[in-house]
Amino acid sequence: MRLEPLTQQALPELHAAIGHPAVFASGYGGGPAAYRASVESFIEWARGNYRWSDGHPYLVRLVGGPHDGQAVGTTTMADFDETHERTHIGWTAYDPRVWGTAVNPECKLLLLDLAFRHGYGRVHLQADAANERSRAAISRLGATFEGVLRRHQRRADGTWRDNAMYSILADEWPAVRAGLEARLAERGDRPVLFRTPPGASADRVEA
Repeated sequence: MRLEPLTQQALPELHAAIGHPAVFASGYGGGPAAYRASVESFIEWARGNYRWSDGHPYLVRLVGGPHDGQAVGTTTMADFDETHERTHIGWTAYDPRVWGTAVNPECKLLLLDLAFRHGYGRVHLQADAANERSRAAISRLGATFEGVLRRHQRRADGTWRDNAMYSILADEWPAVRAGLEARLAERGDRPVLFRTPPGASADRVEA
């Protein structure tokens, strides 16, 4: 898979990948109320949601296999604090057809390596405390759970969410990196193939 800077010209591709109710159902972008069904409304939402001016949003593309070059998600590195050597990886969403594949661990391997190679000592990750799937994915990366910040972020519908907080430190990175590389090695050179999204029937999913 490949990370490339997210541009506004690529937003229609991104909508095709993540413009599904299931992506927003567990809290992404502010939760279900942030879901935008049309390309036009998604683009308007994305222009105000992503960290265009003070972060580095990326488009995630597959490399190799039958879906070579297809956009399957987005992630961002932002909240740069060089004085305290910390940054934040988040704003991550993937096409439900690649949930549970090599996409997330490989994406995080690339971004974490970038952060620590540039001298950051702490990378912060977070998820809605109620989002068990995202929390499990962060834990599987090897991140350390630090606790829950209550009433920490307003959702798109005006309610408040608690955030589960995680981090990886520079001196933990070699072990975390080894774990991610081992996970990817288990998959070998097999390309990422689309899966049936949760709650969808197989005959409605493009193989």
